[in-house]
Amino acid sequence: MRRALSLKNCLSYKERPMGFTGVWRAVLGDPECCGSWIIYGMSGNGKTRLVLQLTKYLMSLPGVKTAYNGLEEGLSGTFKRAIEETGLSGETMNRFVFWNRFGVDEMTAALKRRRSANIVIIDSLQYLQMSYEEYKTLTESFPGKLFIWISHEKGGMPDGALAKRVMYNSNVVLRVKDYYGVVKKCRYGGGETYNVWPERVN
Repeated sequence: MRRALSLKNCLSYKERPMGFTGVWRAVLGDPECCGSWIIYGMSGNGKTRLVLQLTKYLMSLPGVKTAYNGLEEGLSGTFKRAIEETGLSGETMNRFVFWNRFGVDEMTAALKRRRSANIVIIDSLQYLQMSYEEYKTLTESFPGKLFIWISHEKGGMPDGALAKRVMYNSNVVLRVKDYYGVVKKCRYGGGETYNVWPERVN
């Protein structure tokens, strides 16, 4: 049984921000490497490009290792080109692993290994076909890891009941529309709109 925490325990909690600077700090503040984020949008609006640009930035931070679970597209020529176009290929290679359509059990096994990724990107939530109970079990089993869920959109919201519940539980909610990343919720400050592809929108 978990014990109750005192007010002193709460006040002695030491935040561990990742050290965001520049553009990403303006957008997302200085977040901790834990919990859930959700990034959602319609197809063809720049969602994958934004996610890979964010991944590139995360990989530049000390101590960060990312795992990208390519459920929707898998390993493909278009994903390879996206990596090259966003400059992700220029980052330290051992800070990135690609999971080719890993299911929940495979993800869990991989995260239990020593030196496993501390940031997990799931593309997309709809293709993982998990229940909310599985989502809670996964995230609560690894409280020191950050899960970034990519979601389809329907009616201006993440598509499906699970995606909506993940959104309500997320520390960061970012909608991608017309090559802009619009912050819908961020518990770390920030709030500026992110221009995914300046050459295309200007």
